[in-house]
Amino acid sequence: MASMRDIKRRKASVQSTGQITKAMKLVSTVKLQKAKGRAEESKPYFNYLYRVISSMLQRSTPEVKEKYLKDNSGGKKAIIVISSNRGLAGGYNSNIVKLITGSDIKKEDAVIYAIGKKAADALRRKGYEIADDRSEIMNAPLYSDASTLAKDIMKEYENGKISEIYIAYTVFKNTVSHIPTLLRLLPTQEFEALEGDEAITLMNFEPEPEEALQMIMPKYVSGEIYGALIEALASENGARMQAMDNATNNAEEMISSLELMYNRARQGTITQELTEIISGANAINQ
Repeated sequence: MASMRDIKRRKASVQSTGQITKAMKLVSTVKLQKAKGRAEESKPYFNYLYRVISSMLQRSTPEVKEKYLKDNSGGKKAIIVISSNRGLAGGYNSNIVKLITGSDIKKEDAVIYAIGKKAADALRRKGYEIADDRSEIMNAPLYSDASTLAKDIMKEYENGKISEIYIAYTVFKNTVSHIPTLLRLLPTQEFEALEGDEAITLMNFEPEPEEALQMIMPKYVSGEIYGALIEALASENGARMQAMDNATNNAEEMISSLELMYNRARQGTITQELTEIISGANAINQ
């Protein structure tokens, strides 16, 4: 059985850790409230943007469809992987890594554009090719960062070096629910016809379909990347808040257990001392 001194030291260590996790939980809660509002406000726009661009491509010329709706042969598949730069967020980062490694995209066919050190390091250890690491973006995601990355990837796509563009991020559903998602940006998926007037609307391009979409597609990819960054940031703070809350609760339970052990050890020491005193007194009397 551990000594009273050891139990006391252990209890002090756990109390110190519990104070840290409680403070981290409060910080994550504040950050979550801000990120949550941005994610909920922007989600409808980015979801509809994806459908509208796909609908536009379906009703465009055969040449444009060939370019943006069909896979380019020969190129690798680019995956924009969004994770965090810091740990202590439960399974947030590991779930993104599992999403990539468990997908149908083979390691040899994939090229990773990493935003977040945790997934970048994990995928590098697993043998994935890291084409670009822009982890600093997650410190304060801006639309300009997403736009710069989109332009670089679109250039590779149009040159035929990349056949498909995916984005792996965590969808923010609510405070306790975050869903790892792998979304294909290009070639876009074909949706069913939209309802109402949009289902029969003819698509006219000015000046030409190729020129119009040449300007639109980078903005579309930029918008989707930025939307994913916002949702991932909210999910990260939500996951960290949950993890720190669980850690704080575990620390409190451990402290209660250590207090019980300490009291038992103290009681045992007192009992032993009384027994020794009584035995000594009896020996003297005899």
